[in-house]
Amino acid sequence: MSEPSARGALSPVIRLNHQPIAVFDSGLGGLTVLHALRGRLPHEDFFYFADTRFLPYGDRPESFLRERGVAIAHALAARGSKALVVACNTATAAAAEAIRAATHIPVVALEPGVKPAVALTRSGVVGVLATTRTLESERFRRLVAEHGNGRRVLAQPCPGLAEAIENDGAESAQAAALLDDYVAPLAAAGADVVVLGCTHYPWVAEAIARRMPPGTTLLDTGEAVARQLERLLAAGNLLGGSGRLSVATSGAPAAVAATVDRLWGRHLPVDHWEP
Repeated sequence: MSEPSARGALSPVIRLNHQPIAVFDSGLGGLTVLHALRGRLPHEDFFYFADTRFLPYGDRPESFLRERGVAIAHALAARGSKALVVACNTATAAAAEAIRAATHIPVVALEPGVKPAVALTRSGVVGVLATTRTLESERFRRLVAEHGNGRRVLAQPCPGLAEAIENDGAESAQAAALLDDYVAPLAAAGADVVVLGCTHYPWVAEAIARRMPPGTTLLDTGEAVARQLERLLAAGNLLGGSGRLSVATSGAPAAVAATVDRLWGRHLPVDHWEP
């Protein structure tokens, strides 16, 4: 019996190399992570999915977020993704373990940078700005317990801030009013390191810095996520692509496209996709 010819066939590794990396968030805050990923891995292909039909995640029950996260991960893997980046602190807090258990592809999940913040603080006080759901999660409590190292970690919930940034703009009066309320307690407590625990918050980093004492360090975990993804891809011999980028939403593409253009700084087509 003759063996089938392998002429012209691509090896499984080569086929995987040319599959995109999936990045998902509840909305468009994850574009800050995507920017860091593309800066470090410019030749990779990326598919960014904004689950805006269910925005905001921060107000959703943990059970819903876990089920939704697993469903999205399954759909992205079936779509042909070679790796998955969960670019949402709230989704990570609720669903990271379930997502990793449910999919065969490498997963990198975002979480607030408590560990590096504790290493950097001089005053012994670290502030964490994040959604209520992130800060109430068992995952965040474990993070503080494991890495707090006796420092004072002030968890400041920021309901409505991500939505104000996305819907009204980083420079809007709505975002400014919320920042006045949420940043003041950290400044008053003497925090000298502030963790940006939501992917939307880098867009208001300058506004946060203005409300904190001079010399305050702001920590964004986008670069750390990019480094971890690069390590995982290299270890699995999965690096490779052509630099393509596509964006999709579970919501209304026209409305999302306008916000993407504003936040990203140039036009990106947005398709509708439903896991």
